Amino acid sequence: MAETPKTPPQGPGRGILDSAQRIVTILVGMVETRLRLVVVELEEEKANLFQLLLMACITLIFTAFGLMSLLVVLFWAIDPAYRLMAMGTTTAVLLLLAIILGIWTISKARRSTLLSASRRQLKIDRALLEKEDLE
Repeated sequence: MAETPKTPPQGPGRGILDSAQRIVTILVGMVETRLRLVVVELEEEKANLFQLLLMACITLIFTAFGLMSLLVVLFWAIDPAYRLMAMGTTTAVLLLLAIILGIWTISKARRSTLLSASRRQLKIDRALLEKEDLE
């Protein structure tokens, strides 16, 4: 059997189908662009976070070894009668500094924004779509 060639619809229905197809194409393009933006941002954030964690760990290790060495030298230099008091004071100061830096780190982590460019772009898209709905 010979297949009959398909002819595109003609008349008033054709304009509606073309418009619907263009709308769907535009929407798919917008979604694809937004997803690509989200993926790029997530990859950048992952790399930055990994670098920050690695640098923080190495810094903490070197700082701990340096402080331990300095404290050993400091305690050897102090008169044996005052060593216990010096060790207690040093421990209190170091714990206080650890608490302050921990609070500072938590506050900085809470201020960090994830996917800010994507969220900003989605707000723009929503505003444009709502504007088109009102017209």
